[in-house]
Amino acid sequence: MRTIMLAATLLAGTFLASPALAQQVATETPIPAEAGQMPAGKLDGSVVPQTYRLDLTVDPTKDRFSGHVEIDVDVKKAGRFVWMHGRDLKVGKVTAMVGGQPVAGTFRQVDPTGVALVTFDAPLPAGKTTFAFDYDAPFGEGPAGMFHLKVGDDWYSWTQHESIDARASFPSFDEPGFKVPWNVTLRTPEGLKAVSNAPEVKTETANGMTVHTFGQTLPLPSYLVALMVGPFVTVEGVVPPTPQRSTPLPIRIVSTKTNTGKLDFALEGTKGVVQHLEAYFGQSFPYPKLDQITTPILPGAMENAGADLYADSILVMDDKASTAQKRNFGMIVSHELAHQWFGDLVTPAWWDDIWLNESFANWMGFRIGNEWRPDLNIGAGALAEGFGAMGIDALIAGRPIHQKIEKNAQIDAAFDTITYGKGGHVVAMIAAFMGDTKFRDGVRGYMAAHKYGNATSAEFFKAMAEAAGDPRILPAMQSFTDQQGVPLVTLERAGPQSWKVTQSRFVRYGMKGPDTTWGIPLCMRQSDVRQCTLMTDKTTTVTLKSMGPIMPNAGGTGYYRFELPAKEWDALIAAVPSMSGSEALAVMDSMNASFYAGRLTSDQLIAGSRALAANPDSYASGGATGLLQAMADRGVIAESAKPKFRAFVDGLYAPQLKSLGLDLKAGAHAGDDPEKQQRRVQLVELLAGTARDEALGAKLSTAVDAYLGGDAGALDPALFGAAFDAWLGTHKLDGAKALMDKALASEDPLFRPAALGAIGTTGDAATAKWLLDEFQDKRLRQSEKLNFVRYVVTTPETRDWGYSWMKAHLDELLNGGAGIFFGARLPQILSNFCSVAAADEFDGLRAKFAGKSGALELERTIERVRACGKIKDARGADLTAAIAKLK
Repeated sequence: MRTIMLAATLLAGTFLASPALAQQVATETPIPAEAGQMPAGKLDGSVVPQTYRLDLTVDPTKDRFSGHVEIDVDVKKAGRFVWMHGRDLKVGKVTAMVGGQPVAGTFRQVDPTGVALVTFDAPLPAGKTTFAFDYDAPFGEGPAGMFHLKVGDDWYSWTQHESIDARASFPSFDEPGFKVPWNVTLRTPEGLKAVSNAPEVKTETANGMTVHTFGQTLPLPSYLVALMVGPFVTVEGVVPPTPQRSTPLPIRIVSTKTNTGKLDFALEGTKGVVQHLEAYFGQSFPYPKLDQITTPILPGAMENAGADLYADSILVMDDKASTAQKRNFGMIVSHELAHQWFGDLVTPAWWDDIWLNESFANWMGFRIGNEWRPDLNIGAGALAEGFGAMGIDALIAGRPIHQKIEKNAQIDAAFDTITYGKGGHVVAMIAAFMGDTKFRDGVRGYMAAHKYGNATSAEFFKAMAEAAGDPRILPAMQSFTDQQGVPLVTLERAGPQSWKVTQSRFVRYGMKGPDTTWGIPLCMRQSDVRQCTLMTDKTTTVTLKSMGPIMPNAGGTGYYRFELPAKEWDALIAAVPSMSGSEALAVMDSMNASFYAGRLTSDQLIAGSRALAANPDSYASGGATGLLQAMADRGVIAESAKPKFRAFVDGLYAPQLKSLGLDLKAGAHAGDDPEKQQRRVQLVELLAGTARDEALGAKLSTAVDAYLGGDAGALDPALFGAAFDAWLGTHKLDGAKALMDKALASEDPLFRPAALGAIGTTGDAATAKWLLDEFQDKRLRQSEKLNFVRYVVTTPETRDWGYSWMKAHLDELLNGGAGIFFGARLPQILSNFCSVAAADEFDGLRAKFAGKSGALELERTIERVRACGKIKDARGADLTAAIAKLK
């Protein structure tokens, strides 16, 4: 699974649907004592599934779907009661075959997370039997379980089952450790296509419906089962044979009719990614076919075995697409297809090991994406994401990468920046320290030992240690996966060419963290001299016999921050413009962290921003003024100094844009190399947004007028966001209404979300109130509705009003229905507040989040807001003064 934005799939406020059935769980009837205690997480193991047969009738135009499900099971413990899963299912008939005779039962959901109790009329003996269920259930409107959506003039349905949403599609034993074959039949209205994990082996007509029969799958857990129905369009091809695979691999790109003619790029790109992955793993693609499917509302992508699902914008493009969109394609497709081996072929035994699944795939996504298209510089994005994760990991409230998961409510919280960003960076660090070949051999050994089965982190660590031939690797890896926090390595001069290095846990200003020690693969560089050591003690001494500034994180691959004496900081900052992008990112992170810790001066922070802006790497230069922008948005920089700050940003970037040149027309710069294209887009966004460059804003607004007037070539899609922002800055509420109508009439995967995002972030109070209190239109999707809440609350000018609205509707937001990881991430939208008083206010929300997946994120948010308030009180005046004196 790879998410690319805050998931938002619930309705909010005036948008809210009636409470989900999960909130109407029958609790009046007590659970019989003989059934035992309800499992809060793992089932009790008294019944183990062996094979599933799904026969579902799916008409996406309807409100509900229906099915007959048979599960061959092994009853380990005789009795009348069976714990399993089902959420919002209306189960009409339950039977178990015992000695050739049916035993009737009843199905009752007893918990909102979908824990169900089946009670049979007579005890079931231990041994093999078959459960059968007849049921119907509602389609979801957000990407959880089986969901449907009208796109253009047609209805489609898809499934999204990770993490525990398969139970909303069919009765099941919905755990990753239950990995078995599946037999799928989908009955659909005539003329519709159906897609599942295995190839379709038979199609026939019965009772006016088309019956699609699929071959039996290889062993899969329930969360990887895919069931898609609709009038899809497809483009088809094969991945030619490779040294690892002797026969062609059939592949298709499957999408809605609105994307006809825009799928060839994805088809050709997928072929290349598959070939690179087969070479890395040293074995063929694990499944008999590959479908790459798109939907407009998934906030990312999902690795269903042989049937990956993606947001439209990830796959739907052509050769003229922006560098950012192509980078997303390369990274995310590589990530999801890496899962076909690492996650699907070998699956975590339980959700506490999902970090390994996602962290490895994240690392592979950047690595293989970079191999597929080196010109896109995809690989550098891995470090940018890893350093981004440090902002979360540095908090006292948090979790390690590898954590015990004992309750269903904890599962979705494991799919966060720690798992993806930190986990991927730690994998990259260990791979770099071990050496690429040894690390790859360890991966191959792990895959071979657990093929088509389940495995644990301990088994992965064992494979790595054996491949490395170094027993220190295991405890070093575990120090990063099993402990929370970011290491800080502090350098002090110990001699003319030697340094005393001390490790501690990084904390922000005004905070105190526990005493922690890691096994840090420490790599330092001075000029061309590089030295690496595994630092396991609190202190060590490093000697570098060279000249020039010291770089404590050579290559930027280390998951740690560093601190330097003031003069060394000055020397390192001066060297940033000529550094590699990866090292510049490492400097940027440690520099910003030092300011947040109260050490780096305001003048040094400003000097660092200048230096980073001059670095040629788009990741480094694009984030050069990011911390200063955050300080401005959060009020650390006072209003009186903000004109000077905008002028500073304009002075940094306007000459660069002038040098590159700017033509706003679609495809005008398609011939430039990808880095140059990306740099130009970043410059436009920074100058039109952060700097509020009036001349550029006027130019963008004129292009929007032409575009909305019917000239589709007047504005390049890569500039939609910046251009719509500028246009709405002058057109306000009337413009928002006009742009909304255009957006809702469109299914373009770039225009529609960009337009809606601009409307939500105008900062205009009247527009915010219209969006959340007044606007209703059936064309607006649930995810889009809730995104407006996020946009309004995170925009500085509407932040306070947005929070008041959110607080008034919090019960509805938390209980209004299911959405992929929504509850776990809801508190994130409060993170732009910056005061001790705001943190104290958010303390009062704890009771609302208690026992829910968002409880941890709320604690993180409270701490982040309080720490920001402390740095504002301590350093706001100094930073404001430093900005005010800029010329």
